[in-house]
Amino acid sequence: MTNFFNIVSGTSGVWTSDLSNSEAYQSFRANIPLRKIVVDSDSSKQWTLYDAGPKEITSPLIFLPPVSGIADVFFLQITNLSKMGYRVISLEYPIYWSLAEFIYGFIKLIDHLQLDKVHVFGASLGGFLIQKFAELTSRCPRVQSIIVCNSFPDTAIFHRTDSATLFWMMPPIILKKLIMGNRSSVIQSRDKTIQDSIDFMNERLESLSQPELASRLTLNCLNCYVEPHKLQKIPVTILDVFDKCAISERVKQELYKMYPNAKRAHLKTGGDFPYLSRPDEVNMHIVIHLRQFEGTRYSPKIMVKPIVDLSPMALENGSTSKSTQDIDEN
Repeated sequence: MTNFFNIVSGTSGVWTSDLSNSEAYQSFRANIPLRKIVVDSDSSKQWTLYDAGPKEITSPLIFLPPVSGIADVFFLQITNLSKMGYRVISLEYPIYWSLAEFIYGFIKLIDHLQLDKVHVFGASLGGFLIQKFAELTSRCPRVQSIIVCNSFPDTAIFHRTDSATLFWMMPPIILKKLIMGNRSSVIQSRDKTIQDSIDFMNERLESLSQPELASRLTLNCLNCYVEPHKLQKIPVTILDVFDKCAISERVKQELYKMYPNAKRAHLKTGGDFPYLSRPDEVNMHIVIHLRQFEGTRYSPKIMVKPIVDLSPMALENGSTSKSTQDIDEN
């Protein structure tokens, strides 16, 4: 809890969370390089990303973080899914003050990376942004499928549309309090993995600059809502939790009604950040969602092709094929 008090008091400490000190996170940082890419005319606007898995894949799974997150918050997905053969990219977008800026920048990033239609996992604000991106690019689709995690379809749920245009002038301490307020009811958890996820995310929140905080809150709260009829042809999975989180039951039900054909992936527990607190369950639901694209041009995974073995011994034994994985292991 030390980091929470650092945030709300405006001070910074040297304390680090258990997840940041974990072997899994240290291995992730040691093995997967952080990249910075500029696609805008303004060179100060840098996209930050981790790109893991086979680069020949042109329809990867992309992760977009919540308002308080950065690119590394999906490290447990990046590490495990890339080992399974998936190409996964976790993004942190530059300081954008409008939805139009984000959409234009994201299109240019997809083009820069030479990607086809992509799959996107969006958490909270990330989920809202990818819904709007898919909606506003529906005439020239760039999104093949969507997974939204503890997300929302309308910024009005935060009741801050009137003050959204003032965030740019607010000091960081106020902006951090606004973000923390959305999840104050779960700031302490008896579940250690949930508490660890909160501590990890609080660290990331503390690392964000005033313009980063203000611009993200602006995107999160400007009066805007999703028009779901433009997304009905896109496969959607709605992933949420049954325990306490910042998204109310009313908002969840609204999202279900907007996507009546969406698959639902419910976790019994997990809090606001189940990708950190329940990574195995989240990864399982991601794999289930992506399975429908296997064998198509939009598969984010390298498929293991059987190699025909026509040797006399194989013909005699009645076994004429083995996977490339078998070959490698032998």
